[in-house]
Amino acid sequence: MRIFSGIFILLYTISCDAFYLPGLAPVNYCKKDESESCKSEVLLYVNRLNTEESIIPYEYNHFDFCQPDSDEKSPVENLGQVVFGERIRPSSYKIEFMKNETCKKLCSKKYIGGRESDETLLSIIRKGISLNYQHHWIVDNMPVTHCPEFTDGQYCNTGFPMGCYSRNTRGACYHGPNTKEAYFLYNHVDLIISYHSGAHEEWGSSFGDKGGRIISVKVIPKSINHRSTEKIDCSSQDPLEIPTKLKSNDPMEIDYTYSVIFHENNTIKWSSRWDYILESMHQTNIQWFSILNSLVIVLFLSGMVAMILLRTLHKDIARYNQIDSGEDAQEEFGWKLVHGDVFRPPRKGMLLSVLLGSGVQVFCMTLVTLAFACLGFLSPANRGALMTCAMVLFVLLGTPAGYVSARIYKSFGGEKWKSNVLLTSMLCPGVVFSLFFIMNLVLWSKSSSAAVPFTTLVALLGLWFGVSVPLTFIGAYFGFRKRALEHPVRTNQIPRLIPEQSIYTQPVPGIIMGGVLPFGCIFIQLFFILNSLWASEMYYMFGFLFLVFIILVITCAETTVLLCYFHLCAEDYHWWWRSYLTSGFTAVYLFFYCCHYFFSKLQIEDAASGFLYFGYTLIMVFLFNLLTGTIGFFACFSFIRKIYSVVKVD
Repeated sequence: MRIFSGIFILLYTISCDAFYLPGLAPVNYCKKDESESCKSEVLLYVNRLNTEESIIPYEYNHFDFCQPDSDEKSPVENLGQVVFGERIRPSSYKIEFMKNETCKKLCSKKYIGGRESDETLLSIIRKGISLNYQHHWIVDNMPVTHCPEFTDGQYCNTGFPMGCYSRNTRGACYHGPNTKEAYFLYNHVDLIISYHSGAHEEWGSSFGDKGGRIISVKVIPKSINHRSTEKIDCSSQDPLEIPTKLKSNDPMEIDYTYSVIFHENNTIKWSSRWDYILESMHQTNIQWFSILNSLVIVLFLSGMVAMILLRTLHKDIARYNQIDSGEDAQEEFGWKLVHGDVFRPPRKGMLLSVLLGSGVQVFCMTLVTLAFACLGFLSPANRGALMTCAMVLFVLLGTPAGYVSARIYKSFGGEKWKSNVLLTSMLCPGVVFSLFFIMNLVLWSKSSSAAVPFTTLVALLGLWFGVSVPLTFIGAYFGFRKRALEHPVRTNQIPRLIPEQSIYTQPVPGIIMGGVLPFGCIFIQLFFILNSLWASEMYYMFGFLFLVFIILVITCAETTVLLCYFHLCAEDYHWWWRSYLTSGFTAVYLFFYCCHYFFSKLQIEDAASGFLYFGYTLIMVFLFNLLTGTIGFFACFSFIRKIYSVVKVD
């Protein structure tokens, strides 16, 4: 228990305190013309808008909001940001540090009834409001947060709605009753910027009352009809309603305004400024419950495996290795009787070796990615780094994939090495890329910001064919050059007849049961991961996730070994594919859970979003099947080689 306690403390510390270790330096701000060593302009960037009611996000300019000057450049996005659909753009908001603004006009948008282009833009705005599309803004690498009043500041969203729809199923709009269909646009925002004063020991240098570091930016959106008064007045209580239909030639003008309030707060350090966002998103108590739940499963399985290895299996080996008398020979039963068939090559050995090679590639990618995440390199502050790291690692790990696939295929007696290496480098990456490309076509047709540009697709293909495929060939070359794996027992020429099996030792029931316990270890953690993918929540508990991953590996290995032993005792030696499918069936339960999440958590109704959700889910399920299936296979492979190497066979 002391070991587990030490691991818990270490992982909890890593997951909570490692956000600014690698290369994210603080930015010092000060008043304009006060110092050349700090910045006075506070840049506000806008990101794509998304919603839980649709999988399709859109860029900021899709809704005809105020645009900055054309000469302002967008920040450079990494590969992960592009693939995830983030589109960070400069905004037209002008903010100077420690300079408060009151009801400053941003721009005006004018629409004429009956004009097709204007009617289209207004319909897009109405649709965005009705589907509860959310703004996502960034200031000083921090998300601009919205803390609704009804939560007493205990929960803060990293986005805020673009408007309010009176008949939205998520709650009535506060501007009117539900009886009337009305769209209210949030055309005014109050930006409350908290900063940490420079006169503090944390700085190392002092700016007195002239500078500081930004620790939070909160937004209060409002709907204000500025045209109801003689001049722009942000104190007006008259909301701005977007009419469902403009009369012909009737004008409508929308004024966008904002206010800025700077607030000094020296109680929160710059290094802890993410805490209020992250702590409101994840329930630490639930995380610990998830870990304890997984540990109970692991301890139960470990006890079962220990009982088999230390008692039953030990007695079997001792009895088999005795000097057999005639009576003893007649009493032999169980797994020793199939020693001449247990290493007989399986059917579809080529496909199995290819899946195992790709599974090793996914396993190594996951392990290294989680290790980097625990060290803080892939924190939420470093946007897109997680996806970038995973894709680059997958490409670079083509060598172990080719090596493992070649070694396994050669142990089956396979001679078609060209087909093996081509399938290893093409099959699984090809399935993922094909699904991804189909999803991208749908996003292109919807003009979504999540659609990956053609140049990025070409770059991905370049990484695949220019880096991953050659590395896979190199690994396969070394794998085929080595001698084939020598099994501890010889294989008979004539296959042994398998006796009739009970319902518990038949293949299908065993495979279905095999995925239950591994899934039980991850289903709570899976909920938070799906929230980060589809509900715009940040996932940062990588310490917990790494521990759950280790528990998953142990559970898959022990479950497969247990069921494999039971099948061998029933004199069924077809274990090759069964060992892969037993733990790999966890992916089927993952798919069912994603379906449950879709119908219970998300409120998606349009067919395109549903198609995209299940398309991306299939990619995730396929990769998870490769991961868990490979873990189970190699655990079973090692177990069988070990037990048949210590038993005497005539």
